[in-house]
Amino acid sequence: MPPKKEKAKPKAATEEPAKRKQEEPVEQHGPAPEPRLKGIYKEQVVPALTKEFSYTNPMQVPRLQKIVVNMGVGQAGQTGGDAKLLDNAMRDMSIIVGQKPCVTRAKKSISNFKIRAGARIGCKVTLRGNRMYEFLDRFVTTALPRVRDFQGISPNSFDGRGNFATGVREQLIFPEIEYDKIDKVRGMDIIICTSARTDEEARSLLKGLGMPFRER
Repeated sequence: MPPKKEKAKPKAATEEPAKRKQEEPVEQHGPAPEPRLKGIYKEQVVPALTKEFSYTNPMQVPRLQKIVVNMGVGQAGQTGGDAKLLDNAMRDMSIIVGQKPCVTRAKKSISNFKIRAGARIGCKVTLRGNRMYEFLDRFVTTALPRVRDFQGISPNSFDGRGNFATGVREQLIFPEIEYDKIDKVRGMDIIICTSARTDEEARSLLKGLGMPFRER
């Protein structure tokens, strides 16, 4: 009898997955790009402040430490108040700052406002690092110019230790907020904390970062 022909062996099952693996694009995860305002601080603000105040050490140059954004919703904390008001405020804030806010509660009862101790009366968020620079950049270059009859920020809203506070009357100045999707117009407080030792140094720092102070 003639010898039987051997059947061709099937290709290894591992060849096809290996081929597909080579064809699939490989995602590359690199460091996040540096915020535009942070680059301006390093390249322009630091040399300008060093020359203006004659600093001898780079660590003496004032810098941003954190930005606190606070939104009060007192009606939500009143007896019989609508809890959805605070939920909507937190939603608006998270859209604006890109970070989930935390709830603020009343420290003591206020009978005139029908608020009990521990009631939820607002929300706030603390921004640091890149998010801090990104928020300040959008606030200065995009949000403030949208304020009606805007004539500049008061240059006197410092606390004597280099920290600056300002406020806005409505969240609609931020383009991320859609008018048709809000339930109520709300204002917010913005506190910018710096490492400056004096108000004059902090004022020069914020002015270098684009804060549109009005003439005194």
